[in-house]
Amino acid sequence: MLNQIKSLYGDRQGTTAVEFAIVAPVFIAMLLGTLALCVALFLIGSLHFAVEDGARCASVKSTICTDAASTVAYTQTRYFGPNVSPNFVYAAAACGNSVTGSISYSMDVGFRTFVIPISATSCFP
Repeated sequence: MLNQIKSLYGDRQGTTAVEFAIVAPVFIAMLLGTLALCVALFLIGSLHFAVEDGARCASVKSTICTDAASTVAYTQTRYFGPNVSPNFVYAAAACGNSVTGSISYSMDVGFRTFVIPISATSCFP
């Protein structure tokens, strides 16, 4: 009986499986977190691009962006982010033509859903 216990103690088979079971959840969580961060950064970049292009259109392209409604419609076509409908607002400000966009981005992490408000403003003279 003592020899069997000694032989089990020296047996190294299965250590790789145990190490993988310890490391795999952390690795998978980091991988999914990185992907979620990339999607959120793409959303922010796309929102900034849309409001900047909308403000520029209101100032420069007077045949396309003739009023507030056409400027907002043009800005909505310039948003290429995830399938979330942003809210755009046009205003003639002291700095020039201003376009503001806002989104409530819902990020589901499995056990909880986080709602992140994201906004961007651009003013073009």
